Amino acid sequence: MNVRRLIPTAAVAGAVALGLTTLSACSSSDAAEGGSDGKLNVVASFYPMQFLAEEIGGSHVSVTTLTKPGTEPHDLELSPRQTGGLSDADYILFLKGVQPAVDDAVEQAGVKNTVDAAKLTTLENHGSEVGHDHGHEEEGEEHGHEGERGHEGEHGHEGEEEAGLDPHIWLDPVKYAEVAEGVGKSLEKADPDHAADYRKNTDALVTELNTLNTAYETGLKNTSTKTFITTHSAFGYLAERYGLTQEGIAGIDPEAEPSPARIDEIHTVAEESKATTVFFETLASDKTANTLAKDLGLKTGVLDPLEGITDKSAGADYIEVMKSNLTALQKALGAK
Repeated sequence: MNVRRLIPTAAVAGAVALGLTTLSACSSSDAAEGGSDGKLNVVASFYPMQFLAEEIGGSHVSVTTLTKPGTEPHDLELSPRQTGGLSDADYILFLKGVQPAVDDAVEQAGVKNTVDAAKLTTLENHGSEVGHDHGHEEEGEEHGHEGERGHEGEHGHEGEEEAGLDPHIWLDPVKYAEVAEGVGKSLEKADPDHAADYRKNTDALVTELNTLNTAYETGLKNTSTKTFITTHSAFGYLAERYGLTQEGIAGIDPEAEPSPARIDEIHTVAEESKATTVFFETLASDKTANTLAKDLGLKTGVLDPLEGITDKSAGADYIEVMKSNLTALQKALGAK
């Protein structure tokens, strides 16, 4: 898989420049006191976790992201120095099932205040995903849902094992809000001196996410079609939440080549559902999307899975990019 999603926001740039070595300023047992600047040293696994930590932590936290610019989140490899530095963090926020290397390193670090966002909401199964094992098979029931055919639709790849539970919870504002609530409570526990501020910041963020959810509900209520085609099968929760159908071309990797059989299936689905657009990512190759769109006489568009914010992203942060995604979906689905 090629490198494609970067995270060069101003906040991250400072954190990355410092590196994980700055975490050695204090140990996990000094969570309430934090580092030499009095802030809680927080390590976030990748952008969706970083956004929560920064928004809720505010001025009381110093956030470092493990997924540095130039690194694709799913394929992240940690250096021994990074792995060792994790044990010096006050607080770790990650999402199990997205980054295997992080999952292993976090377990080894043994930091008291370690939060797995996957445990703060209910994960669901959205069908098979080619070439990507999310794990979590043992962590809960697998749920099927009418009206949302999942990552590979009703036309799943024969002979492939069903993947585990889908971790892309941040693309559903409602589930993301549930995670935000859990993160807020965990920060209150880790740093009780600033509990009131964490609660205030959590409430403000949840209000924003609720407003975003309302915008999606209203904006996608009446559309000409309910089906969208995407190279990156990351939008299962979003599709389910708003009564849409995601048709993934070739699984989780937006640059993977779909099989001839899958191409035939997409042709059929596009004709039957009257889909208008093939979506690809901002930084991923648009070759497959363009080829398929040309064959089908469809348009192409960008749908950002928000695994990282870049200067090519449609907005400055999670909220802005999600608004841009909504606009793209409204246009593709023929919102009325």
